[in-house]
Amino acid sequence: MKQPLTRRDFLRETTLAVLGTTVGLPRLAPAQTVPPAQTSKSRVVLIRHPEALDENSQFNGKIIQQMLDEAVAKLLDAPDAVAAFRQLVKPEDIVGIKSNVWSYLPTPPEVEKAIKSRLLDAGVKEEAIGLDDHTVRTNPIFVKSTALINVRPLRTHYLAGMSGCIKNYIMFDVSQPAHHPDSCADLGSLFLLPQVKGKTRLNVLCVLTPQYYGRGPHNFNRRYVWNYNGLIVGRDPVAVDAIGLRLLMAKRRKELGPAQEIPPVPKHIQIADAKYGLGTSDMAKIELIKLGWAEDILI
Repeated sequence: MKQPLTRRDFLRETTLAVLGTTVGLPRLAPAQTVPPAQTSKSRVVLIRHPEALDENSQFNGKIIQQMLDEAVAKLLDAPDAVAAFRQLVKPEDIVGIKSNVWSYLPTPPEVEKAIKSRLLDAGVKEEAIGLDDHTVRTNPIFVKSTALINVRPLRTHYLAGMSGCIKNYIMFDVSQPAHHPDSCADLGSLFLLPQVKGKTRLNVLCVLTPQYYGRGPHNFNRRYVWNYNGLIVGRDPVAVDAIGLRLLMAKRRKELGPAQEIPPVPKHIQIADAKYGLGTSDMAKIELIKLGWAEDILI
């Protein structure tokens, strides 16, 4: 039996990516099963605005609404945000907005409000929209949901390497620790849970104030959070997280040096692609569209 991907393998592959190859994440170990090649690219939109946060690092709800609107319209080639959201949901849908309430770096309420506003504009009834994190398994809206919107901030994680859109669904499982072995390798399986499977319409990775370094399960230090003023939006959670990882790598390389350019091996992103078929982690198969403010964009 061939050996699985090691940290040494990952570092070697990632170094190649940084030096200019088109693959942003390591190839899967040969023992895994690779799904058929995709014929089209996964579109991901990165949008930034210099006024998304003010001089006191407070979120600007009006600007964030504009950013979300522009990003989703571009993602779906729609004439405007309302038309775009009408492609994502129908008036009869029951929609759960899966947020994240980690006390140090929660999903900003301004982002949650922006999403809910457009769901209402698309015709979804207010009583059919739910917002939750820790109690999604028993929340009546999420139990009956026909559609999910996945939204959370980007940060490093001491086990998974990165907390992004894939990991955000961990609360849908009865046991969160069951997903911790092997650097949280099988987080992609969360998207196959009956309460989740086939329901995710949009993934929004908040990179307004990402955290690029931390130690331990709940470590937080304002020193390692920076105002990036952005959102990463896509229908493919794997592609969205692949772009998020690329951003973290670039920031860590800049601030901590090349030896620290990746956090603990974030293997779950690539495995979500190759083993679970949730999307693509291959940068050559991701169409990254950059909108808005370009200063210090890093990627």
